[in-house]
Amino acid sequence: MTQTSLWLDRPKQSPYDSIDYGQKYDTVVVGAGLTGLITALMYARAGDSVAVIEARALGAVTTGNTTGKISMLQGTKLSSIASKHTQQQVRRYVDGNTAGQSWLLDYCATRDIAVQRETAYTYATSTEGLDAVREEMRLALSAGIDATYTTTTELPYDVVGAVAVPDQAQFDPMDAIEALAEDSVTEGADIAEGTRVRGVHRGRRHVEVTTDRGTLRCGRVVLATGTPTLDRGGFFARLEPLRSYAAAYEVDGPIPRGMYISVDSPSRSLRYAPTAAGDLLLVGGNGHVVGREPSPQCQVEDLDSWTAEHFPGARRRYRWSAQDYQSIDVLPYAGPLLPGDDRICIATGYDKWGMTNAAAAAMVLTHRAFGGDLPWAGAYDSWNVRQLAGAVDAVRLNVNVAVNLTKGWIAPLSSSSQSPPPEEGQGRIERGVVPKAVCTVDGVTHTVSAVCPHLRGIVAWNNAEMSWDCPLHGSRFAADGTVLEGPVTSNLSPR
Repeated sequence: MTQTSLWLDRPKQSPYDSIDYGQKYDTVVVGAGLTGLITALMYARAGDSVAVIEARALGAVTTGNTTGKISMLQGTKLSSIASKHTQQQVRRYVDGNTAGQSWLLDYCATRDIAVQRETAYTYATSTEGLDAVREEMRLALSAGIDATYTTTTELPYDVVGAVAVPDQAQFDPMDAIEALAEDSVTEGADIAEGTRVRGVHRGRRHVEVTTDRGTLRCGRVVLATGTPTLDRGGFFARLEPLRSYAAAYEVDGPIPRGMYISVDSPSRSLRYAPTAAGDLLLVGGNGHVVGREPSPQCQVEDLDSWTAEHFPGARRRYRWSAQDYQSIDVLPYAGPLLPGDDRICIATGYDKWGMTNAAAAAMVLTHRAFGGDLPWAGAYDSWNVRQLAGAVDAVRLNVNVAVNLTKGWIAPLSSSSQSPPPEEGQGRIERGVVPKAVCTVDGVTHTVSAVCPHLRGIVAWNNAEMSWDCPLHGSRFAADGTVLEGPVTSNLSPR
């Protein structure tokens, strides 16, 4: 069993490293996931000199850990939007996702990237969930989606009702990532992996991008990093970081051909994945706010138990998790970091539906930079009066942040500072002038500061991924304190 995603289990390629720190670029894109690479390709095709900077490796964070569904049916997403916005905004969101889906599928066809066209289902297993299914179908139809109601599925358990949308798509997202990187370079873009951005500073003549390998000058910056790595604009307080789990199984017997997601809790997402050795069953779900789950490993084990119950004999071959961000008003953001200043733009808030939204966000940013008309772009505004719709959720979100900040600092006061090292795979917070995060992984005990450098939250141990996760805004660190993702840009200090 491999503790990586099915998509990332592929031969290693030589890392990209072609950034010229002596050159002034028109655009620097930070983040080489689907959003960043589509944006880079679009900008390069429009004539910009483009540099793409990736802290880890292409697709290593969110894109390489998705379920790879390119679907217009997105659980109960339309119902969530309709609860806060007008029908016009729902339609704009659908139109944007339709445009993003079309762009991505056309690109895959042009590059001969394998795509499976299947029916997508949002289904209910309870009478309570059935109301949500019917409401989602009503909204889908009114927004122009070809949806139908059914009580018949391929699933090996009872379903009381489902909304179905035919001719949706799924793929291996890393196939697209590799092709986008190649095409961006062909169009003149430079790419550097293993390079972390530490800061962005606006001057009168240009923007400076500070990395751990040097400083770049450019005309504009696009932050395509899941959540913006700059605090200006306060997007960390407008986004809730969510972590969810997925696994791929060998199954004896038929695997459902459709793409399924449940409305009942805990959520379940299913699809098949073709491999050289035969199809695998992908099962995902059990999402929670980052850093606030007592035992993430239990969530992984729950997926195993559920799959074994409904697909007897299933054998797990891969397991992974992904981090997504939901905005306070449940619509995505693609636009300026600060109102009226397009020199620094962001794209975030896809709420687990990044395949279609990544392409749509890249289109919005490209049209902002080079002109053109996108009638649906208002659904992606990063600054708009619409954010008032999320005011109540913003209060809830940030009250919870404050509570977890306080709990994090109080809890270590009752711990011992003289305990023996944690057992293998375990971690704990110990008291001190600065609380310490202590863990043992692969026989090595690491001791680092437990204080997240972003806004001084106290990290929590993630026993499924051997990482330290901040319960405030979703920053994550490796066992040795090395930053993995989130708004933070620096490591946990060694102790």
